[in-house]
Amino acid sequence: MALRRLYQLRAVALSMVICMSLVSCSGSKIFQENFDKIQTGMPLAQVTAILGEPTESSSVDVAVFSGTVSKWKAGDITLTIQFVNGKVVAKQFSKANP
Repeated sequence: MALRRLYQLRAVALSMVICMSLVSCSGSKIFQENFDKIQTGMPLAQVTAILGEPTESSSVDVAVFSGTVSKWKAGDITLTIQFVNGKVVAKQFSKANP
């Protein structure tokens, strides 16, 4: 009987570890460390690989220039990145005060 109880506790503990691992893997990519990886001149595809798809984005084309402002939002953090011709030219990290 005690051995059966031990196996049940092990199964419950293992299930909890797996669930916690899955939750942490599916977390947001929107945090300071990933923002710091973004560098001027980096292409949009590389930024998307780091941060995922933007929450919102707007673009404008004028003659030979293409400009885009993209935002990534998660909780109280907003990352704003400006692109010209598909390359990073400026970035901003904002965190709302709780």
